[in-house]
Amino acid sequence: MQEPLHRRRPAPGNPRVQRTRRHVLAVARELLPEAGPSGLTYALLAERAGVTRQTLYRHWPSRAALLFDLILEGPDLGTYPEPGSDVRTVATAWLKSLRAGIGEPAVRTAVLAVTAQADHDPESAQALVRIGQDRRAALNRLLEPSGVQIDDAECTLLYGPVLARLFLDRSDVTDEFIDTVVAQWLTTLGRGGDGARTP
Repeated sequence: MQEPLHRRRPAPGNPRVQRTRRHVLAVARELLPEAGPSGLTYALLAERAGVTRQTLYRHWPSRAALLFDLILEGPDLGTYPEPGSDVRTVATAWLKSLRAGIGEPAVRTAVLAVTAQADHDPESAQALVRIGQDRRAALNRLLEPSGVQIDDAECTLLYGPVLARLFLDRSDVTDEFIDTVVAQWLTTLGRGGDGARTP
């Protein structure tokens, strides 16, 4: 079975090493919402996962690296869209998938932690940049059949309102809200309701 497009693929290697990685990430996902970012120490994670701290540092030399993988290798929630030729449909499904992913407690906590640390931690700042690049690349892969490719600013215009609604307004992101965001985004891009460029 092919891995979903939204899942970041770890470098291929020893299957035992990959199983250890997946196990540690699963334990970290359980611990992060209850312990919080500062409480998720490598000592605690090593104890709960049944591995050594050296194993953790071999996979994730920094907390930012661990949080990065927690975000991009989150559980498959079964909500990721398929590539398609209709820009509106793909963008709407992609935002709904983003909403579902951020709704997962460990992912939400990891995103907030990386964002909070980015001003004073260069590794966290770089992780944020890489997450944005990864998500834009994934969206552009979904949009390939439509012939549309978007740049950084256009991607931010799409997901920005959803993140603002979730993290700043602390409000629900309804399907209607997503529909409105996508309609405004298409207008901003100069595209009609079907995603086709307007004259």
